Amino acid sequence: MIFKVILKPDPEDGGFVMSCPALLGCHSQGDTEEEAIANIKDAISGCLEVLNQRAQAHVPVEDLTTDHFKESPYGCC
Repeated sequence: MIFKVILKPDPEDGGFVMSCPALLGCHSQGDTEEEAIANIKDAISGCLEVLNQRAQAHVPVEDLTTDHFKESPYGCC
């Protein structure tokens, strides 16, 4: 997969900060551009791993009861 990343100089601490807009909360930093790029690759991998784990940790349909659902005040939905 290819992800767009944003590289910006860090005016407060020096170095660089990076973010991946497609993955909410996926940020990293490094003292050099090369280090920041390597770190954002690790951060993206970590974010994708967590998202994959969350997707697999679903409630099986057979475990659902009517307690999981509430009647909508809007009628049909």
